[in-house]
Amino acid sequence: MMRKSIWIVLGLGLLMACSAKTEKIDYTKLSEEEVLAEAKKIAHETIIVDGHMDLPFRMYNLGNHLNGEVYDFINRQTEGNIDYVRAKEGGLDAPFMAIYIPASYQEKGGAKVLADTLIMMVERLVNTWPDKLALAKSPQEIEENFKKGLLSLPMGIENGAAIEDDINNLQYFFDRGIRYMTLTHGKDNLIGDSSYDTARTNNGLSDFGKKVVLEMNRLGMIVDVSHVDDKTFFDVAEVSKAPLVATHSSARHFTPGFERNVSDEIIQKIAEKKGMVMITFGGSFIDQGYAAAGDSIRAHIQEWLKTNNLTMQDSAAQAYIKAYRAQHAPTVHVSKIAEHIDHVVKLVGIDYVGLGSDFDGVGDSLPEGMKDASMYPNLIAELLKMGYSREDIEKICHKNFFRVWNDILNAAG
Repeated sequence: MMRKSIWIVLGLGLLMACSAKTEKIDYTKLSEEEVLAEAKKIAHETIIVDGHMDLPFRMYNLGNHLNGEVYDFINRQTEGNIDYVRAKEGGLDAPFMAIYIPASYQEKGGAKVLADTLIMMVERLVNTWPDKLALAKSPQEIEENFKKGLLSLPMGIENGAAIEDDINNLQYFFDRGIRYMTLTHGKDNLIGDSSYDTARTNNGLSDFGKKVVLEMNRLGMIVDVSHVDDKTFFDVAEVSKAPLVATHSSARHFTPGFERNVSDEIIQKIAEKKGMVMITFGGSFIDQGYAAAGDSIRAHIQEWLKTNNLTMQDSAAQAYIKAYRAQHAPTVHVSKIAEHIDHVVKLVGIDYVGLGSDFDGVGDSLPEGMKDASMYPNLIAELLKMGYSREDIEKICHKNFFRVWNDILNAAG
């Protein structure tokens, strides 16, 4: 009898332990401090992938590489949105390094050379601090780096102009570690038409562009549809045999008429293709009022320069512009990013959304609470307050992207 009682007590204890382990926390009932503490815990225990950061081009503009210096990525910096310290503070594990090619290189040449230079600069970071940084060419490598405590630096090309007019350069860049390519950027190119260009040079995806998409499918390179116009997107969706990703786009629902963001119809087509939208953070991307205020500031400055017969380069103008912008700068809160994520989820489901900050690419237009890579917990906290579970947030942070990336790799060949 005694033995039976012991087993009953042990059984009840085990049952209670299992129940406690599987019990879900209702984050909506916690205080702000408690929610943020939980958000920080989640951020550091799960992998966070960010689809797009412009650190390489910012390093390039600093010119350190010209005299053989390596940018001090490993220590906290006062400029830019990311360094190793802030990434670790925010729980960021795999920021995609954008190999950005400005549209001007389509006209003057040198796009491939610039791409090679930027790739080399990322490689030098990794080679300089191999105990802290590592390249990553697959979800598996990011997971392995995470277990080792290493920050992964996967790479993607922003602007297909990098391959110039030679489709064989896709294989070349894939071999160099590039795992996605944004088809266009600020202007139409040989591949297709840009959301920022009104020329509509190709009337969508060009014949060359169709070959590019299929070759990317063959290689297992992610087709990034951020920056393309709507016609080009739907052409790509028809041609591609693999899922599509918008690595840094937000929902046009909140910014009517802004074609750079993705419409509900595009979001639905991306989900139909089993891809995903990675929400970007810039103020003008996530809030119509912020964008309008920015337009008003620029219009005022242009009129003031004209009236005073000055240019942006004049010191007197720079002082006035700095003061005026500081006085009239619009603000937006990190919660707006969460609203964009929530819109995608309500439209097509939790499996088709992720994060694509565009850090180092949107200047000082970032929301309050999301100014740099240390602040991912603030966004996670907003999602928790909206009722998202830890499982949901893990999908948003990396599981959705890993699923899509693996599907693209499996469809290759």
